[in-house]
Amino acid sequence: MSFSDCCVSLSDMERIAIFPGSFDPFTRGHEALVREALNLFDRVVIGIGNNSAKSGLMSVENRRRLIEELYAGDPRVEARVYTGLTGDFARAEGACAIIRGVRNTTDFEYERTMEATNHRLYRDITTVMLFTPAPVADISSSTVREILSFGRSVKEFLPEGIDIEKYL
Repeated sequence: MSFSDCCVSLSDMERIAIFPGSFDPFTRGHEALVREALNLFDRVVIGIGNNSAKSGLMSVENRRRLIEELYAGDPRVEARVYTGLTGDFARAEGACAIIRGVRNTTDFEYERTMEATNHRLYRDITTVMLFTPAPVADISSSTVREILSFGRSVKEFLPEGIDIEKYL
């Protein structure tokens, strides 16, 4: 199913996309992609993948809380923690699309492979790749974590008003 088919078949219904990731932490790049996705969809569900085998900077509950607080005034955005396959999560949320951010060619190659796999398993869900805007394309969660590990401020990498210390 193509993106246009998804939108046409859902013209009388709410168009929902999921934006999956670890979001450890949620950055200005993520925020820019959510803003862009809201130009295409009625609602965006930010899916925070929970891999219990991995320990991150923040607990999944604190990641969810940070995102919920960031979007508290916007009913079109919500955050949910999920386990398992992203396509199964998308179906459970009633989504017609999976949003993926692309910062560079390395991201593109990885995301293209994931899209092909998801297309085989979930033909009714379209992957929409959005290019991260240039001013924030260099920001990654792993870079933010590394900067934090050296005790430096990461304020310029996070959405405005986010105090990361509150969630650690």
